[in-house]
Amino acid sequence: MTLYHFIGIKGSGMSALAHILFDMDNDVQGSDIAKHFFTEDALRDKGINILPFDAANIKEGMTVIAGNAFGDEHPEIVRAKEAGVEYYRYHDFLGEFMSQYTSIAVTGAHGKTSTTGLLSHVMNGDKKTSYLIGDGTGMGQLESEYFAFEACEYRRHFLSYTPDYAIITNIDFDHPDYFKSLDDVFDAFQEMAVKVKKAIIACGDDRILHDLKVDIPVYYYGLNADNRVRAEHIRHSADGTSFDVLIDNEFYGTFRTPMFGDHQVLNALAVITICHLEKLDMDNIREALELFGGVKRRFSEKKAGDQILIDDYAHHPAEIKATIESANKKYPDKKVVAIFQPHTFSRTEKFLQAFADSLKEADQVYLCEIFGSAREKSGNLTIQDLAELIPNAAVISEDNMQELKAHQNAVLLFMGAGDIQKFQQAYENLL
Repeated sequence: MTLYHFIGIKGSGMSALAHILFDMDNDVQGSDIAKHFFTEDALRDKGINILPFDAANIKEGMTVIAGNAFGDEHPEIVRAKEAGVEYYRYHDFLGEFMSQYTSIAVTGAHGKTSTTGLLSHVMNGDKKTSYLIGDGTGMGQLESEYFAFEACEYRRHFLSYTPDYAIITNIDFDHPDYFKSLDDVFDAFQEMAVKVKKAIIACGDDRILHDLKVDIPVYYYGLNADNRVRAEHIRHSADGTSFDVLIDNEFYGTFRTPMFGDHQVLNALAVITICHLEKLDMDNIREALELFGGVKRRFSEKKAGDQILIDDYAHHPAEIKATIESANKKYPDKKVVAIFQPHTFSRTEKFLQAFADSLKEADQVYLCEIFGSAREKSGNLTIQDLAELIPNAAVISEDNMQELKAHQNAVLLFMGAGDIQKFQQAYENLL
């Protein structure tokens, strides 16, 4: 039995991989900073030990997996190399691990986590599928036929993978601390695409994706009439969204998801396409789709009196717009209040006007101080620069949440990729 030690085990991808290896009867432990992160509770519930960072954690005979957030100078990484233990970077280990399954990578600038969560849930309705999701969720099954996983484009880490299939949800400019331009992002996806073995399932409504050059089939899905797989007659109701699916202009079936928003229909189309190509039982797939409950930090809801509080990872203008759209469609009779925490100074500066434009879709906007990162602790602007671009926007802090109580019968969207949860928790404590 292998002992795996994870350096940075609280990271969303790292914790998901730790769950997978633990479920497959391996010994698993890890180390990280003391600050609480939402992924650690599920790890501790399984009895997975989380240690403070210390070079002494590295012992002979273990296999060490290091998170991508930590440089080669990290004391545990230095010790692992000195000791000659088996050592991997996260993306390199994952690249080797998936080779034993029919693998499906889910990538794109937006929607990776939601689509991977939906894919893993739906496929498990018919075939055993292990999975790794970017919300820290992972499950390993010893007799799996399939492996569904989220593949991140940041720093081109997804180039370590050679999956059988790839779902590409979109291409957009993000991570301005690494990518130089939209063309640079596209080049990364093009390089990734040629590593896919069987087929690519790409959102045809994103015209950039039509420029991909590969020798394998590309199945374009979407709402536009020129897509090979498309949705028509989209109907919204109080309990979800129904739609008809056509493949090659032939009626394929009617499906329903409990989710709201056109982007949720697109996610479902990508998953249905994979299941169609692998000839899974479509009755089982349809039933599983109807029972999907969502993923962590993606439109996660709770009620507080006549208010609906929603926690969402949205941290790019396109994601904010989609989240507000979902709230408006699910709760058409309620005002939508956005509480947004920008993530990283470089992203905030690059998309300053786009953030303002997307947030204007809400009825009221509150802004939290910019959340930095381990790589970027300060920048050239403050949250006031964004507030000045949004009419009636207000800046709030953890100890100044009283104003939110005034929004009766409203949806409160707490959005961000930093620690926006602490603002929601402060508000719940106030209530």
